[in-house]
Amino acid sequence: MSEETASKPSRISHFLKTVEWLGNALPHPVTLFALFAVFVVLLSGVLEYFDVSVTDPRPEGAKGRADNGLIEVVSLMNADGLRMIVLNLVKNFVEFAPLGTVLVAMLGVGIAERSGWLTAVIRGMVLNASPRLVTVIVVLSGVLSNTASEMGYVVLVPLAAVVFHSLGRHPLAGLAAAFAGVSGGYSANLLIGTVDPLLSGISTEAARLIDPGYEVDVSANWFFMIASTFLITVIGSFVSLKIVEPALGPYTGTPEDIDEESERMAPLSAQERQGLWHSLWATLIFAGIIAAMVVPETGMLRNQETGEIAGSPFLRGIVAIIFVYFVLVGVVYGRAVGTMRSDRDVIDAMAYAMSRLGLYIALVFFAAQFVKFFAWTNLGSITAVAGANFLQSIDLTGPMLFFVFILVCAFINLMLGSASAQWAVTAPIFVPMLMLLGYSPEVIQAAYRIGDSSTNIITPMMSYFGLIMAFVARYEPKAGVGTLIAMMLPYSVAFLVCWSFFFYLWTFVLGLPVGPAAPTYYSAG
Repeated sequence: MSEETASKPSRISHFLKTVEWLGNALPHPVTLFALFAVFVVLLSGVLEYFDVSVTDPRPEGAKGRADNGLIEVVSLMNADGLRMIVLNLVKNFVEFAPLGTVLVAMLGVGIAERSGWLTAVIRGMVLNASPRLVTVIVVLSGVLSNTASEMGYVVLVPLAAVVFHSLGRHPLAGLAAAFAGVSGGYSANLLIGTVDPLLSGISTEAARLIDPGYEVDVSANWFFMIASTFLITVIGSFVSLKIVEPALGPYTGTPEDIDEESERMAPLSAQERQGLWHSLWATLIFAGIIAAMVVPETGMLRNQETGEIAGSPFLRGIVAIIFVYFVLVGVVYGRAVGTMRSDRDVIDAMAYAMSRLGLYIALVFFAAQFVKFFAWTNLGSITAVAGANFLQSIDLTGPMLFFVFILVCAFINLMLGSASAQWAVTAPIFVPMLMLLGYSPEVIQAAYRIGDSSTNIITPMMSYFGLIMAFVARYEPKAGVGTLIAMMLPYSVAFLVCWSFFFYLWTFVLGLPVGPAAPTYYSAG
């Protein structure tokens, strides 16, 4: 029995080392997209030479359908292709759907974060929680912090460890609960965050390979993400209390940097509390104004043609509303606590937010070229049709195929930890493929987010994994990558299984929409 038990950690450790090696073997995501773009150009020339094509499943007369009823490869390895690339290189970048929406949203979030409002909200929730409910509050706070995900990693994760240690509980149990909420529940939230416009923009680009006029709203998954917030909180709390914390046992070590952490533990000052009250009043006033423009049938932010919320300026312009809201609460809170004394402070906060997006902008430039090249060459459409035909041939076209899709996304995420990078690579293949089987891009995107989020916490390729390891080392200096992954694995498995079944129940059993005006099924008509 002891030999069998001893063999299990070695097999798990071997698997995790293999995953880490594979991930480290991959180039940087920016380099990866540059290579993908070059590969598409080369592949298009080869496939056109061999006259590769598929039968166009769209009805006759459909926009973009060729007269011969075939989708054929268009080569970029010729003079016409070179001219197209040179003339559209800048246009591909500036018109890439996620770029503008993410930049605008981050301008607002940057003000709210730099003013201290976001940090104060999270500290207030965690530090004032009842000892009996502290685990639940930590996980929930982690999920909600995804509105500005960096804050969750940098502030909440170490803070949760300090809170647990102060309560006589194992600090790594608090760290694990927070990490599970922040990263494992990355796609769940009560509010629309910065990841929503990013993913919806990529989904729009991918959907247009099949339907050139299709647009995925930023709010496409909002309903499902709200429900998922409570699901992830329940699952994360249960795993923490029943599996992870008992396995860790009592903590007998001495934390490093205890003085620095004690400062993070400081309760909210009277000035900070006053600032939060002011921001609460600002929130209520703002919500009232928005409601007055959305709730009445004649509201200014309703769809002026149909009088409905579907397709309304409210949903289509939700990024602008997010921007205004975070500017409002950030300035109101900042004025109360003294972090936003003048317009220069506000401008500096926006500039600081933009300064942290340098890597993202570099990645988007090459991702935009890859997506456009994929569309121009028809490789995306051909791959989608071929994949859809294969799934039909093995009779895997029903809703059960989403379990396979989620597992594929979860596996890819182990080696390509960036949500935007992974979706930019996989969306041009999976979105058109599943659209041809009759499922909407909104539903496909929601399923992808489950697979992506569930394995965030067990992949060394996740951008903040190294930071979390540094926090772990403060309490367990001898801990390694395997220690953290083994601690987080129960969360990952529980999230993946329960969230997938919840998605199936929500979407295909109860028939509920994943977001406002988001259809479950796609019809080319």
